[in-house]
Amino acid sequence: MTKALLFLSVFSSVFAFAQEDLLKDIDTLKTNTDTSQPAFKALQIVTGQSTKLVAKKEWYMVVAHRFGNISDGFKNFFGLDNASTKLGAIYGVTDNISLSLSRETNMKTFEGGVKYRLLRQNESFPVDIVGYNVMGVNTNLDKDNYPHLRFSDRMSYLTQALISRRFSDKFSLQLTPSYVHKNLYEPTTEDKNQFLAGLGGRYKISKRISVNAEYFVNFDNHSFYKNPLSLGVDIETGGHVFQLLFTNSQINSDIGYLTNASGNWGKGNIFFGFNLYRVF
Repeated sequence: MTKALLFLSVFSSVFAFAQEDLLKDIDTLKTNTDTSQPAFKALQIVTGQSTKLVAKKEWYMVVAHRFGNISDGFKNFFGLDNASTKLGAIYGVTDNISLSLSRETNMKTFEGGVKYRLLRQNESFPVDIVGYNVMGVNTNLDKDNYPHLRFSDRMSYLTQALISRRFSDKFSLQLTPSYVHKNLYEPTTEDKNQFLAGLGGRYKISKRISVNAEYFVNFDNHSFYKNPLSLGVDIETGGHVFQLLFTNSQINSDIGYLTNASGNWGKGNIFFGFNLYRVF
């Protein structure tokens, strides 16, 4: 019940903090006709990264929750009693480069990332291309279970190319080829090197609300973990982008989300969650 009250208080604060619309420039057509508006208004499509970057010298604070399995029913308040929380900060070094640091309670994982624009969609080039690299550290591992554990065994890495196109004011689509490397892995359930391809999109249904979806195919999946599939809603308020979502992965770190999805949509094993951004 405590987790439920926390969720409700965070949800209400989104609207209480609404002051000035820091994102209004996205809704206004730029005078430079050679540059399109961003394909996405949030830094994530649902859980996976989008091609949006933080502006120069801006700070984003990120709070993300993934609650428990909703199929557990009322006993666990439809998953609200069991949550994984991610706290993070993102800083815009330039308009084209940002740095991030986050920590998630599930697996006690720290992730540091760099996101950088390579090419921008304009009248002469059809897509945005952004690179994204992450290094993760799993601090949950201990020598009782892994007697010969080294610090390097805690490390995992992610490399992604984010390729998006804004087709219209309402519709954007993104392709996300991805590569994950884990120094420590369980060979019966996963591979050391994993290649994935993601497809995600956004459809705007009102001035401040859009519906989003994303799906990743893991080509090195041993069928123990599932391919992550997520559906979400973006809600824009003053200074915030608030995302409500349903997903089959309770883990919301970048690497964990892609490689450790355990839920099954067909059996109702899905997780409710949200992402909340505050811009400074």
